[in-house]
Amino acid sequence: MNVLTAENLTKSYGEKVLFADISFGIDEGEKIGIIGVNGTGKSTLLKILAGIEGTDRGGVTMGNNVRFEYLPQNPEFEDGATVLQQVFKGNSPVMKLLRDYEMALEKLNDHPEDLALQQALIALGQKMDELDAWQLENEAKVILTKLGISKYDTLVGTLSGGQRKRVALASALINPADILALDEPTNHIDNDTVDWLELYLNKRKGALVMITHDRYFLDRVVSRVLELDQGRLYPYPGNYSRFLELKAEREEQEEATERKRQNLFRNELAWMRRGAKARTTKQKARIERFEKLQAEKPLSSTDRLEMPTGATRLGKKILECTHVTKGFSDRGVVIKDFNYVLLRNDRIGIIGPNGSGKTTLLNLIAGRLTPDDGSIERGSTVNLGYFAQENTSLNPDLRVIEEIKAVAEVIPTSDGGILTASQMLERFLFPPAIQWTKVGKLSGGEKRRLYLLRILMSAPNVLLLDEPTNDLDIQTLTILESYLDEFPGAVIAVSHDRYFLDRVTDQIFSFEGEGSIRSYVGNYSDYREQVYAAEQEAVQASRQAALHATLNPKTNRDVQAKKGESERKKERPLKMTFKEQQDFAQIDDQIAQVEQELRKNTEHMNEVGSDFGKLTELAAVQQALEQKLDEMLERWTYLNELAEKIAQNKG
Repeated sequence: MNVLTAENLTKSYGEKVLFADISFGIDEGEKIGIIGVNGTGKSTLLKILAGIEGTDRGGVTMGNNVRFEYLPQNPEFEDGATVLQQVFKGNSPVMKLLRDYEMALEKLNDHPEDLALQQALIALGQKMDELDAWQLENEAKVILTKLGISKYDTLVGTLSGGQRKRVALASALINPADILALDEPTNHIDNDTVDWLELYLNKRKGALVMITHDRYFLDRVVSRVLELDQGRLYPYPGNYSRFLELKAEREEQEEATERKRQNLFRNELAWMRRGAKARTTKQKARIERFEKLQAEKPLSSTDRLEMPTGATRLGKKILECTHVTKGFSDRGVVIKDFNYVLLRNDRIGIIGPNGSGKTTLLNLIAGRLTPDDGSIERGSTVNLGYFAQENTSLNPDLRVIEEIKAVAEVIPTSDGGILTASQMLERFLFPPAIQWTKVGKLSGGEKRRLYLLRILMSAPNVLLLDEPTNDLDIQTLTILESYLDEFPGAVIAVSHDRYFLDRVTDQIFSFEGEGSIRSYVGNYSDYREQVYAAEQEAVQASRQAALHATLNPKTNRDVQAKKGESERKKERPLKMTFKEQQDFAQIDDQIAQVEQELRKNTEHMNEVGSDFGKLTELAAVQQALEQKLDEMLERWTYLNELAEKIAQNKG
């Protein structure tokens, strides 16, 4: 059943048309994801659906008694309210009752002997029974806990920006609604919480419409994708993966249509140049058709834009962290005895709960903070680019192109050419019409994109990215990820975006409490597999130990003794065996030899032509050599990672 219909919606700001004559509907229980480049009007569209903003043309109709709950990117708060009072906002009888109950409970805690307050609380408790509100209160506390908010009586005004956003998200989730609209709900929450929110929304009844850049989230939650692109709305059934397939098909059809239009235009242009005579009705119609073709704008696509890599030379010494410790008076030690030697091509993802110290580590590396103990040494050739969570360095009074030119007029490309500031802006989704707009008039997402380009224009060779996926659209993220593929330097990124971490990183630093930072080889999915395997192994070991302890106390003592011996072995210095040392010294030459044999065998296969017997024999040799090379490359990877770990331990 349809619960909302949007018809012929048109919205513009001045000369900028966000979208024109778009129409769609939302069915009961449907889950919709809205995507598009920042500045195309995604947030504005949600505000129109929520009734917060009007339209230039068109309208939104909802079914009778349909309840609409909306979480904006920047929610408003009552600073004098507690967390629970803020969560129980709204004008429904049950929400008012919950607010009254929490306020009465707070007053009674301050004056426990007040008989009038006691009676008032008893009366409110009876009303809670009548409206069955206890379940709602319990659910609110569960949701807040899952979102990392455990002190329910804390004043909202004392919370950080990220904590406030999570309180607002809890409020949106707890309020009963037929349509739940969320604008970037995964911003400011950590990876584990995103996993929980994913499961929660999948189980939730009622329609959902949301804006998010989290591609795994889109893939696992939504059943339809709406894409805003150059003022048009394109609907796609299915999740994000299906959207990618259908969009590719649509663009192929559009390209074929455009090729036909261009061919027809060339033919008509040739006819006109021969001297068209507008005497007959047929000729007049042909001239009108030519003028129409000439007026049509070709379809343009920004999906294939590329970000050229430009970086200054990076020397051998990059960055060395030695026994780094950092703490704060209100949070205790967040980083304890951290050691790491950064390598040229490192791609490191940093994860952990909110407030665990991830941004602190980046600030220490960037020199914005000083360690309490230990040292951080940077190489003389390091040119650091730091993409922080706040883009405060942008001047709102400058025009977009002036902001970029302040960093560099041109940037060299990998093929020896150069790109101007204007060309770079175009490649980063700022067409010429927007380049002379003042920075202060850009949307939040456009400012983030400009801030990112400003940093990349400085040609850094070490990149620090603090939550780069917050407020960046999927298209910009795709461009950034492609840029990082070719980036000739080290990258360290704090992110909760699982897709981004899988796409970019090959090592994970996990903050695991009490200042401990543990390193895992591989991307985020690899990290999750390793953690899961360790948890299963621990559970199995615990079960076996309990069983042995029950059956044989002596065996249990032996097990504990062996466990102690094993732990002592783990504490021994990490080093290579004699065999590993030999392999490490010889493996580069051995790989080169196998690669040479492969090249020669390939040449022989090309020479034998149609000699089927000889070709079969050489194909078998080729397969054996390729398998041998794969095994040697795996061995090479293991030995080099081991060598790096040994070097770090010595440091």
